Amino acid sequence: MKVFGGSAALLQLHLLSAISQHGYLGVQGFSLSPFSAKTTAISSAASSSKIKTLLQATVEKEDATVTTNNAPATTTTSGNTPPFKNIMAANRAEIAVRIMRAATELNSGTVGIYVAEDSYSQHRWGADRSFQLEKEDSASPISAYLDIDQIIQIAKDANVDAIHPGYGFLSESPDFAQACGTAGITFVGPTVDNLLQFSDKTKARQAAIDAGVPVVPGSDGALQNAEEVVEYVEKIGLPVILKAAMGGGGKGMRVVRTMEDVVPLFEAASSEALASFGDGAVFVERFVDRPRHIEIQIIGDGTGNVVHLWERDCSVQRRHQKVIEMAPAWTLSDELRQQLHQYAVQLTSAAKYKNAGTVEFLVDAEMRAYFIEVNPRIQVEHTVTEEVTGIDLVQAQIRIASGATLEQVGLIQENIVPRGVAIQCRVTTENPERDFAPDTGRVTLYRHSAGYGVRMDGIGYSGLEVTPFFDSMLVKYTVRGSSFQEAVARMKRVLQECRIRGVKTNIGFLMNVLAHPEFSTGSVTTSFIDENPSLKQTSLSMWDYANEDQSDPQKLYETERLLRYLANLAVNGHPPELGADPHKMEDSCHVAVKAPVLPTTLKTTKTKSAGGMRKILLEQGPEGYAKAVREHKGLMIMDTTWRDAHQSLLATRMRTQELLRCADYTNTALANAFSLEMWGGATFDVSMRFLHECPWDRLEKLREAVPDVPFQMLLRGANAVGYTNYPDNLVFKFCEQAKKSGIDVFRVFDSLNYLDNLKIGIEAARAAGGFVEGTMSYTGDVADPSKSKYNLDYYLDLARQLVEMGSHSLAIKDMAGLLTPTAATMLVGALRKEHPDVPIHVHTHDTAGSGVASMIAAAEAGADVVDAAIDAMSGMTSQPSLGALVANLRHTDLDTGIDLETLQPLNSYWENVRSMYGPFESGQLSGSSDVVNTEIPGGQYTNMLFQSKQLGLGEKWPEIKRKYAEAVSLHACLIDDALHVFYFCSPFQLCMTCRATHQSPMSQHQNIILGDIPKVTPSSKVVGDLAQFMVSQNLDAQMILDQAETLAFPDSVVNYLKGDIGIPPGGFPEPLRSKVLNARGAEPVEGRPGASMPDYDFEAERKFLEDKYGPTNVSNKDILSYALYPQVFTDYKDFAATYGTVAKLPTGVFLNPMKVGDEVEIELGFGKTINVRLASIRAAEGDGTRVVIFERNGEAIYMSVTDHSIVGEEALREKADGPGQVGAPMPGVIVGMQVKVGDEISEGDAIATMSAMKMETSIPATTGGVVKRVLVNVGDKVEGDDLLVEIE
Repeated sequence: MKVFGGSAALLQLHLLSAISQHGYLGVQGFSLSPFSAKTTAISSAASSSKIKTLLQATVEKEDATVTTNNAPATTTTSGNTPPFKNIMAANRAEIAVRIMRAATELNSGTVGIYVAEDSYSQHRWGADRSFQLEKEDSASPISAYLDIDQIIQIAKDANVDAIHPGYGFLSESPDFAQACGTAGITFVGPTVDNLLQFSDKTKARQAAIDAGVPVVPGSDGALQNAEEVVEYVEKIGLPVILKAAMGGGGKGMRVVRTMEDVVPLFEAASSEALASFGDGAVFVERFVDRPRHIEIQIIGDGTGNVVHLWERDCSVQRRHQKVIEMAPAWTLSDELRQQLHQYAVQLTSAAKYKNAGTVEFLVDAEMRAYFIEVNPRIQVEHTVTEEVTGIDLVQAQIRIASGATLEQVGLIQENIVPRGVAIQCRVTTENPERDFAPDTGRVTLYRHSAGYGVRMDGIGYSGLEVTPFFDSMLVKYTVRGSSFQEAVARMKRVLQECRIRGVKTNIGFLMNVLAHPEFSTGSVTTSFIDENPSLKQTSLSMWDYANEDQSDPQKLYETERLLRYLANLAVNGHPPELGADPHKMEDSCHVAVKAPVLPTTLKTTKTKSAGGMRKILLEQGPEGYAKAVREHKGLMIMDTTWRDAHQSLLATRMRTQELLRCADYTNTALANAFSLEMWGGATFDVSMRFLHECPWDRLEKLREAVPDVPFQMLLRGANAVGYTNYPDNLVFKFCEQAKKSGIDVFRVFDSLNYLDNLKIGIEAARAAGGFVEGTMSYTGDVADPSKSKYNLDYYLDLARQLVEMGSHSLAIKDMAGLLTPTAATMLVGALRKEHPDVPIHVHTHDTAGSGVASMIAAAEAGADVVDAAIDAMSGMTSQPSLGALVANLRHTDLDTGIDLETLQPLNSYWENVRSMYGPFESGQLSGSSDVVNTEIPGGQYTNMLFQSKQLGLGEKWPEIKRKYAEAVSLHACLIDDALHVFYFCSPFQLCMTCRATHQSPMSQHQNIILGDIPKVTPSSKVVGDLAQFMVSQNLDAQMILDQAETLAFPDSVVNYLKGDIGIPPGGFPEPLRSKVLNARGAEPVEGRPGASMPDYDFEAERKFLEDKYGPTNVSNKDILSYALYPQVFTDYKDFAATYGTVAKLPTGVFLNPMKVGDEVEIELGFGKTINVRLASIRAAEGDGTRVVIFERNGEAIYMSVTDHSIVGEEALREKADGPGQVGAPMPGVIVGMQVKVGDEISEGDAIATMSAMKMETSIPATTGGVVKRVLVNVGDKVEGDDLLVEIE
């Protein structure tokens, strides 16, 4: 009996090693064959005369072999006579299918068995006949596949004459083999004696010792209980490995390193072995640290005649289960390889082994080999051996079981030589980042890899339901190549090409392994995975692939994420917080607006353009630009369409797509505009919060598309673009990045006109190199002498200080449209007289209807720039009409220089866009002149109307407006010992208390609640939150003062009273402030809030975000977004992780849920488009989920979506209606819980935080005591009076 393939085979492996390292390729058919009779050249590595001599001898020998053995190693029997009439695959899934394919090729009939959980599996429907295994309801599905009696009976009934057990389950069971024999059925596997000897690891160990094969020191037999195991471990010392006496596949194995772990790990190993193999016996071996795992494939015919089919390297393992295997182990020395082959054949020949088996060894660091076990069955990894030898092992098993000898099957040792290298990867439904925890669920998409040198063994399909009952392997890919490097490259391609979506897989982990430099050497140990934990961090990996979408795991599943969003939208519609009116949705998702087309004359002009106004700013700097603006003939315009206009009319819901589509036209039509207001303010957080877009991405894309017009942003002073104060270094860093990303002009304001806050913003914008507009937040009426608080002197003094701070321009920010033509003339005229060289810029809202008149008056009084919006986006709470200003100033000294005709295509475009965004319209049909009393800012007017409807307060909108005024602008005086409330402090006013006109001394008037403050974000938010709170709780001013200690004020109100956004003109309202702060134990902020804040630690936050999202997925801009809005940014990232970059979706699809039959085209990137059709939405299942089926480029994709309307019906909440019960003050979402059951709390302690739109409210305990019940979790949606916490 020859143990190995002689000098020819050894020389081939020697050269194969050199070829794998040096890249020699010699391909004949599919495999490496440098020894073919037709080979005329060899690699330089084989250039010595000795090697040439050996090669010549080998070639001659192969010529002789080819002459006498021209046929493949395994062939069918003569003619078409099958070895068996019917062959049963007593297994499931991939291996059962593999057996059936081999049987079919041999012309045998196939029979399958399955349990109910496998009803849709290919091994059921792929068999000629299949039969369901019965089991008790309480029994596991696996138990049915271990039911010998039932399987034998099915086989007999189906006239089966051979059973192939596959691997796992009963494949190593002597009892099963015996039962087959007793029933007159051939067992396709080893004999009963072979199984008795080798399926029992302790007996196999003894056989190895008897055959002179070295073994790892260990117990002589199985140990039956924990006491025996402890006694033996104490005898041989640690570390040891516990192994199931029966079975394999890593089941029932545990490494023990401490005595404390011996008993629990023994119990775990024994229990797992019992469940997997029906036998809980365990034996003990000394643990060999960091070995290589090499196994030899053998096959015998039961006469003592055994051949080996070379070796496999199975060292890449986790939990003792193989993950990646290769054949041959090309880095082994010839001496060690020959020794292993000899050991394997020596052991199995002595046992007269029949059929296929694997002899497994550990090779330690000193290259010493130790026998560990014989697996008396086919192995999962048999495919790599088949690929390099060309031998069908399963067919060989069947033919030998039928009585053929090795020679009859064509298995002659001298002819069995490996050609090339094969690698197998097992794709499992496991999550590597959770230590390979199994994942279950529906496979939404399943697409195989294929192509040259690729083999697939698997049973997956789109829609497959992965259950927790069976092994997690879904498919195994085997590739072959003429060298190791070629095989690795091919496997990388395979893993990129396959698509398995809907469940977690280990594909990313496999790609990490293939890319690891240690793996590329072809020599790793079984500790490789444990020593490289970064291999498991798949979401943070980056791979060096030409296709960038395949290189970044964040982009890898982008299409599926987008489809998940569309599926959820189709089932559940938009979430209420988005604010889209479902009744205004379009019937079709194909709604789109074409970009305006530049006339030929404008294209010519554009070609000759000198770069617009921005060129002056870039070349001459802020000071030069200020001079150019002052010298400019005519009135300059800032177009607000891209920011404040849609903020005011559409709740800031405008997506970037619509801005980009008209960017080229806008760049030309408004090339001589002062600037485009397009960023900052509410657009920053709303982009992330509701549109799920990156605000920085918007800025940079628009900057690239509009190179000629300066971009302006709204900077809230020390509040940057937030609603609170930030550390100074954060504000500076933000402005620096904004300038780099494309902002030219910073309009810096403070909601309270607080100079210290303004100064920080101005200094930060100047340091960034921006053009700075020092801005006054306008309130009151300078033309009304009775409104003495905010008179002309107030604004002139403020302007002086803004100029002294370094402002390049002065801006008037009239948030509510209070600036009448008369007031505009007075204020602008006075400013122009005092600051003749400083540009003046006026901003207003048209809520009161006088916007165009006021802007013309301002221009005539000396303003250089006024704000306007394209006609279709103007009026009401937006800015005045751009077209109206252009038309009314034509042919005058104030001519804007903008061509009215050129604006028309742009206006038509925006008319269509606004129609598409109809679901976000507030429902306002006209302006509102009462804004002169309520002073509600234009943008907030729309937002509050929006929020009111969200909170179910739409019918109370007039009351909310009155409460807004009451919260901040109303005044009170005592008349006849009664409190009377007026809109403004003047001698004659309509009393809001008795609805009559009174006359009283002005000295008796006092501001109530928050005080008469400017109202612009974030101060306007404070006022708006309080107004809606008052309406929802049915409170008036007196009640607010009386109950200040116990009311659950919105957080914004409490923070304002603390001083978190600065000091208001005239100071804080008392005694309200003291009552609110004292009841909460809150300390007031002294001075500028940001002055006492430590610097923001950018490096610490960078590390935090990189650890969470991966170093390549965190930019400086991301850190800034997180610093300004930590929760909003986190939610934005979480949303993207679930639903992808929805900014890529066409707006028609983003806004309007798809209906069955709808088909759309989605552009994922340049040259990358997909067609998506909604094929069907299935009826709801028992758990409330619906399966949504899309066709992506004609390929079915299944998405499971929870139908919230069904689940919600089952989730009715209790209402708070008794003592100690704390209810929700209004509808909203719970965003924080401060207590748990058993906590002792005092009255007034915060028990939870809830959010309604942007308003967060801390909910106080209504009484002291112990928390008895907590009925909500973070993220829960609640309605007003829903019971949150019960206290006793």
